[in-house]
Amino acid sequence: MSQTSEGFRPPQQARSRASLQKVLSAAEHVLTEHGLDAFTVAAVAAQAGMSVGTIYRRFDGKEQLLYAVKDQLLTQLETSVRDALRSAAPDLRSIFNAFVEALARTFADHRAFPELLDAQRSDGRDRGLAALSAIQDALLEAVSSLTESSEVKMAARTIIGACVHRAATSRFWPDDRSWETWAAEAAEMALAYLTSPAADPASGPARM
Repeated sequence: MSQTSEGFRPPQQARSRASLQKVLSAAEHVLTEHGLDAFTVAAVAAQAGMSVGTIYRRFDGKEQLLYAVKDQLLTQLETSVRDALRSAAPDLRSIFNAFVEALARTFADHRAFPELLDAQRSDGRDRGLAALSAIQDALLEAVSSLTESSEVKMAARTIIGACVHRAATSRFWPDDRSWETWAAEAAEMALAYLTSPAADPASGPARM
């Protein structure tokens, strides 16, 4: 994990790291399948097939465990976006499509995100904002030679905000689209803005 919360004791050995991953996977499963109200150290221990005491040797309690799950998923989000941008062809359409697809895919693969958003404390919120800033910066760097950064920042913040909002509200306000379809349509809307003369009247549309 990229950051440590007070009350969490990071592992030092490979066996301990494997045990920690088992705990975090079990915690994500409990959140996804049963929700935040059912999220307890005992429920995670039962899902992981280990004793409650084993988890308490690593975490002081439920809040630290929640933070660790969120930190791991946000780290995966950052890694997924950076890997996608590195693999994309060097044109605006390919780069932006790769960015939005990686963002959507991570939220689709980890259905615990809505519960984690509901459970945010100040340290979790700060970690989340840092991750979103990091993926925006990665996109700005990837397109720096193709278009103005202010326009890309506007598009990126809009897409990221829409993605987070969709994850947080989809249980109660579904849009009848898969994450894959949402990503394709959201990317097209952003590209329409980025390639229009209105986006940058001085320099004209960005290079596709």
